[in-house]
Amino acid sequence: MPRAEAEGVTGRAGRPYRWERSYPPGLAWDCDLGSGPVYALLDSAAARYPGNPCVDFLGRSTTYAEAAAMVDRIAAGFRRLGVRRGVRVALFLPNSPQLVFTFFAILKAGGTVVNCNPLTGAAELVRQMADSGAEMIVTLDLAPLYDKAARALAATQLRRVVIASIADELGLLKGSLFRLGHWRDRADIPDDERHIWLRDLIEAAGSGSSEPARPDEIAVLQYTGGTTGVPKAVMLSHGNLSANARQVSRWFTKAEPGAERVLAVLPLTHAFGMTAVMNFAVALGGEIVLLPRFEMSETLAAIERRRVSIMLGVPSLFHAIASYPKVSRYDLSSLKAAISGGDALPLPVQARFEAVTGCPLGEGYGLSEAGPVVTCSNPLEGLTRPGSCGLPLPGTVVQIVSLDDGTSVLPPNERGEICVKGPQVTTGYWKSPDETAAIIRDGQLHTGDVGWMDDDGFLYFTDRLKEVIVVHGYKVYPRMVEDALRTHPAVAEAAVVGIPDEVRGQSPKGFVVLKPDAAVTVAALQAHLADMLAPASVPREIEFRPNLPKSAMGKVLKSALEAGPVQ
Repeated sequence: MPRAEAEGVTGRAGRPYRWERSYPPGLAWDCDLGSGPVYALLDSAAARYPGNPCVDFLGRSTTYAEAAAMVDRIAAGFRRLGVRRGVRVALFLPNSPQLVFTFFAILKAGGTVVNCNPLTGAAELVRQMADSGAEMIVTLDLAPLYDKAARALAATQLRRVVIASIADELGLLKGSLFRLGHWRDRADIPDDERHIWLRDLIEAAGSGSSEPARPDEIAVLQYTGGTTGVPKAVMLSHGNLSANARQVSRWFTKAEPGAERVLAVLPLTHAFGMTAVMNFAVALGGEIVLLPRFEMSETLAAIERRRVSIMLGVPSLFHAIASYPKVSRYDLSSLKAAISGGDALPLPVQARFEAVTGCPLGEGYGLSEAGPVVTCSNPLEGLTRPGSCGLPLPGTVVQIVSLDDGTSVLPPNERGEICVKGPQVTTGYWKSPDETAAIIRDGQLHTGDVGWMDDDGFLYFTDRLKEVIVVHGYKVYPRMVEDALRTHPAVAEAAVVGIPDEVRGQSPKGFVVLKPDAAVTVAALQAHLADMLAPASVPREIEFRPNLPKSAMGKVLKSALEAGPVQ
């Protein structure tokens, strides 16, 4: 992208972007990001580090050479089933080696991955399968997952279910114990041509190869989180995803290729987990320390056992670790860097995590429509700024655009809509031209997020445009109110939404979770806020809750709060 295209971001045409002066030493904004299909990341790592561990899953390790060979066999099996260009295959799996291998194998066979959250309900899975036109779905032999896939098989154009088993990845003894412990959850799998076991597909794989994927071909249909509205499928190309993985790996200039161990507890079917954990680790030739879910003792034990060096997570994950009474029992000294994403990182959580673990915690910003990583701080180089979500990645241009006209580029330190250009930006939503036209305008992605950028190019996320509360024409940003609420010593968590107000149009309403054994009145909280916020920003209503509703990624579901408590 020519520098002169970003009017308002640079000085004179040809001068560096202002954020470049804050870059790690030796890294240029216009560095070579390479090219190639997503699966080439794994092939390259296997060629460079064949004997290095690729995936560690509950103590069982797979080398890069073994992983690449497995991917080739699965890809051949998928080709035998008819996977080729234009064929979409859904992944409905929890974190597991099968998810990693089938992800790369589908792409290598020429197909498109449809990423589905394993916690998705049956009705929503049916909708996603019908919307995506997926022909196959890969899932586990456990009833909570398979039963939903079977419902989609009966109700949509799906023609085959590929069945994997976690027990197959655990070795003879652990696999036997797993089957024994989960026998009640085992699904009754029909013995017919519409069902095929992954292990049988591998054994009968055959040979052959497909033409290399073009950079503009769709690699993944990534359904958005759906915290508001109906989830849409973001089209992410091979070029988008391979560029974003390389952008992140280039950004961490002090990460050691072939030696890092990356914790994978985020769902890999989410854009954050897919790119910033799985693809990033593979681009580095690092080890993916894979856990099926977040469970505190297992997670901390895995960090200690495998000497994890880099971890990525959401704010609620870091809050949970920092607040865990027994965290000092675990040796976390191997951690070199941690990055929070997916939602705003409260400063008290950042400070507490760093104090407890000794590991610097940075923050990134992104969204599924951008692969998803747009900006990031760099704890390995010390390039952090409190409250900021970092600098634009190489090849990425961030502009702040006026909320009034949607086009005027604002100068530093003024709040507006965050807009993004870069190789990781989607071409749009699947089968949704009107929705695409609403977000891709004049060649840049209008994120719908509000923020500002300082004189040195650090980005600060304020709120989502659709969540801004307008009180008598005054814009109230929920995150600012939430941050203020969290400064009270009795408050553990807080969320703020807008509610209808006959006089003011809207009013902010607060939802608060108190710390154990803490007590405070609504009036006391309002008095606390009155010293910190403008009068329009102080919630007239504050409701105490035992917990806040959250997505699988740990993001607060404000739509559920707006709907009121479940009766």
